[in-house]
Order: sequence, then C-alpha cells, then structure tokens
Amino acid sequence: MSDIVRTLEDLGRTVRAARRARGLTAVELARRSGRSRDLLHRLETGRDVSAAALLDVLRAMGHSLSVAPAGMPTLEEMRERFAKDEEE
Repeated sequence: MSDIVRTLEDLGRTVRAARRARGLTAVELARRSGRSRDLLHRLETGRDVSAAALLDVLRAMGHSLSVAPAGMPTLEEMRERFAKDEEE
C-alpha cells in the first residue's frame, strides 16, 4: 500500500483495495486476521478501529504500516476539506 492516507476514509479505501488486489474476500481476511467481519467492514468504510486491529488486518495481508511526514495537502484535498465545513 503506497497510497497517501490522511483520513479514515483514505485508510478504508486503501485497505479495501489491498484486500481485493490480494484476491481475498472480507470473510477470509477477517478469519486470517483473527478479527470480526464487522470490524473489517468498519475499517474499510472509514470508521474508527483500534491500532491493534488495523495492524492485525495489515499483517494478515502481508502489509505493514509506515509513518511519513504529511507534507502539504493537495488542492483537491483542500477542496474536500472545506466543502465538508460548508455542509455543516
């Protein structure tokens, strides 16, 4: 997973894409990770899960987590961020 992840939604999309790229069903990944299918669904839909659960899921896919400086957000990321503020 080399995608830049800045939000829980980004994380969910990235994990789902990695799972699909490995040819794993959600049920199979849940079994391999020792986590529930519900937890995997929450993760893939951008909801909050524990760091331990995330690491279990990544490990079960043969992935790891790397932390890097965020850098400046893209113009599209800024538009999305401020659009959410205007909706509230």
